[in-house]
Amino acid sequence: MRHALVLAAAMVLLTPAVYAAPEPLIGTWRLESQEVNGQKSNAEPLTLKVSQDGDKLAFAFSVPVNNVYFVSMTYTVKLDGSEADVKNSQGEKMGTIQVTVSGPSQYKLILKGPNRPDSSGKLTVSPDGKTLNSEQDTVPGGPSGRSMHSKQIFSRY
Repeated sequence: MRHALVLAAAMVLLTPAVYAAPEPLIGTWRLESQEVNGQKSNAEPLTLKVSQDGDKLAFAFSVPVNNVYFVSMTYTVKLDGSEADVKNSQGEKMGTIQVTVSGPSQYKLILKGPNRPDSSGKLTVSPDGKTLNSEQDTVPGGPSGRSMHSKQIFSRY
């Protein structure tokens, strides 16, 4: 009986080590504001839902159409830098994304797609977990290419 109690106590103490804490990104986020090259721009309604899908995170971006939220873009990605497909609302591949954890509550991403410039960015969840900042840098190719820096601020709801 005593061995069973010791074993049960050990299992309780070891259980947290077996399960990793959920990623701070997981949740539903609503776009509050955005800037392009330091200038505020109109933020169209946008919702981002991030959920756990096995060892990956699933991202779904939704926009309202006639007051119904319609998924416009999705991807499901491991946080180890491996490439995943970015798909539009019809499930067609638009490009690829790579995401890695770059620090506590910080994520680095690289987006690539045909007929569009590559971009890199970062996602940062605030220490209180209520705000998600997304920053992205895009550098178009060619002599007329002008770099662009965008920043979006989401709030959790």
